Amino acid sequence: MKLTRRMMTAAMGAALAAALAVPASAQDARADLSKTSVIESIKEAGVIKIGLSVFVPWSMRDKKGDLIGFELDVGRKLAADMGVDAEFVPTAWDGIIPALVSGKFDVIISGMSITAERNLTVNFSDPYAYSGLTILANTAMTKDLKTLEDYNKKEVTFAARRGATPATVIQQLFPNATLLLFDEDGASTQEVLNGNAHATMMSEPSPSDEVRKHPETVSIPFNQSFLATGEAFAYRKGDPDATNFFNNWIGVNWKNGWLQERNDYWFKGNAWADQVDQ
Repeated sequence: MKLTRRMMTAAMGAALAAALAVPASAQDARADLSKTSVIESIKEAGVIKIGLSVFVPWSMRDKKGDLIGFELDVGRKLAADMGVDAEFVPTAWDGIIPALVSGKFDVIISGMSITAERNLTVNFSDPYAYSGLTILANTAMTKDLKTLEDYNKKEVTFAARRGATPATVIQQLFPNATLLLFDEDGASTQEVLNGNAHATMMSEPSPSDEVRKHPETVSIPFNQSFLATGEAFAYRKGDPDATNFFNNWIGVNWKNGWLQERNDYWFKGNAWADQVDQ
């Protein structure tokens, strides 16, 4: 069949319309996703609702009953940078993810580590903090131990609680060292204080607390965390705008040093201790 000029023009017009329809529908889909983002609902409401669980020094009540802590600093700065107010919703840890999913708040900022199991239910941002194990050493006994390899010798004794994560990590990192196992965490620390063990491993802020209590006896020989796991913001799934915003916010505040400074203030110092009941 012979195509007329009119038929060819009509075919070309239909093809052009079809080509233009694809990007138009993609733009519509992107617009719909943006409208459903928690970022847009936060901007519209003028407040970001933050779920957290009270746990020293991540978040705690001061002597006046007000919430203070690392997570409160993070949440308030996040809100200020968004131009909205911050509303904190204290929630029991075992119910905090269901509360997020049901819409009781917009995001969890509560030292939540990223796990595959949790990630099946919620989305995670990039880490905004890292927790890990720190070596606490008897200063006099370890004065000649300068490197990590120096601690990996049979004559060096570590103390740890039987079955706990530090015991496993010590065995992995220092297989040649002698390991004393105890039934309680306090016993491990006491062995180091008494000079019966060179070192132990603990999660912050416990090592720094021990150094403040016993500055003549113990110290933290390495500015390094082991088995560090990342803590991230958790938010509802299917929200690429929230992922983009939270990740960029975290990246900027890592690079400018603000997150590290706040973390060090709450976890490596005790200038805040007089604000809370001991």
